[in-house]
Amino acid sequence: MTISIGERLPNASFRVPAEEGTTVVSTDDVFSGKRVVLFAVPGAFTPTCSMNHLPGFLEHNDALRAKGVDTIAVVAVNDVHVMKAWRKATEAGDRILFLSDGNGEFAKAVGLDADLSAGGLGLRSKRYSMLVEDGVVRQLNIEPGPGQADASSAETILGQI
Repeated sequence: MTISIGERLPNASFRVPAEEGTTVVSTDDVFSGKRVVLFAVPGAFTPTCSMNHLPGFLEHNDALRAKGVDTIAVVAVNDVHVMKAWRKATEAGDRILFLSDGNGEFAKAVGLDADLSAGGLGLRSKRYSMLVEDGVVRQLNIEPGPGQADASSAETILGQI
């Protein structure tokens, strides 16, 4: 079942690329006591994700933070090494927290997993954005298809805060 507005995020772990190696963080580490914009992509380096979705969160980073957002995070069902390479390629630095959900456990737990096997991608995440306050979902924008980045865009979530 898909998570709904007003529900608390389930406990999960993510791998985060660090300068040296990786770090494991929990949903509590990322969301507890914070106002977080989380957006999910079906895959790092895919065209819509790299050219349309993520750039908006870089462009509107300051505006989101001016509205009280503590953290902007992206999650994908990719391994942590791919997420580290994507962070470097996008020059996101520390403006966006890159979360690896390598086995899709978080995507499944929030009911936003997607079977993209027909396109050779296997289990992935649906594309979405959400505003999370102290671990509770306050806004949720799910794209109807993986090739779109309108409902889940930085502009949309910025207008909802």
